[in-house]
Amino acid sequence: MSSHTTFRVGGPAEYYVRPKRTQVAEIIALCQTYDIPWLVIGNGSNLLVGDGGIEGLVLEFGQEAAQVTAEGNVITAQAGAPLFAVARKAAEHSLTGMEFASGIPGTIGGAVVMNAGAYGGEMSQIVRKVTVLTPEGIEKELSLEELDFGYRHSSIPVHHYIVLDVELLLQPGDVRQIEERMAELRSQRSKKQPLEYPSAGSTFKRPEGYFAGKLIEDAGLRGYRVGDAQVSEKHCGFVINRGQAAAADIRQLISDVQKQVENQFGVKLDTEVRFLGEFNKI
Repeated sequence: MSSHTTFRVGGPAEYYVRPKRTQVAEIIALCQTYDIPWLVIGNGSNLLVGDGGIEGLVLEFGQEAAQVTAEGNVITAQAGAPLFAVARKAAEHSLTGMEFASGIPGTIGGAVVMNAGAYGGEMSQIVRKVTVLTPEGIEKELSLEELDFGYRHSSIPVHHYIVLDVELLLQPGDVRQIEERMAELRSQRSKKQPLEYPSAGSTFKRPEGYFAGKLIEDAGLRGYRVGDAQVSEKHCGFVINRGQAAAADIRQLISDVQKQVENQFGVKLDTEVRFLGEFNKI
């Protein structure tokens, strides 16, 4: 799984497939028939997979399920479409509202599941409806209300749904201003974030009333390392892989940071990163 996550760590999946959109229901039905555990990933940009790998089947939504179309003010994207590709399609059609997501290294499906956001925008502001596959193998459309968006939250994982398609409602804009804003945000990311190293983006959710990076810095943990896992010196909200980190190193570092921040400031840091598979004990 090190080839399928942005941390560039993780052991093997027992089974792995990149399905077309039309194949997903059949694959899930086979898993249920043969009692094979399964999970869905996109770009792997918010995952930490254990060195022991993952039991069962990993379905990665990639280029086989990444079609993006535009009609009027509406963008429709299959779950595997990269956010930058969706943002580019919007810009090509002079549609504004998607700029905030243009630099997030994930897929539209994953972004909806966690209500991804950046620079004052989040998916809940632009999603009109989402087509999902239920655990019973039925396609279902979820309205904005049914999605129950909150901070880094949606109803999708609660009900074990699989995102198939996402429909966005954007607004007419000026293509030059849209592209300038996207370029501005790319520049800000490059200056403030450690994009030169493998990471999963922001490691921690923002605790109410605080900023995770500031708490970590104030705890004296800038540059803190466990093996080749490190709290970024450029942005303390990021945990990076300096090249040879094991998943166990990254998880240990995350745990150390959580304990230090809670001990010093009484604030619990929850992770945006999901832990999957088999880890060595901390």
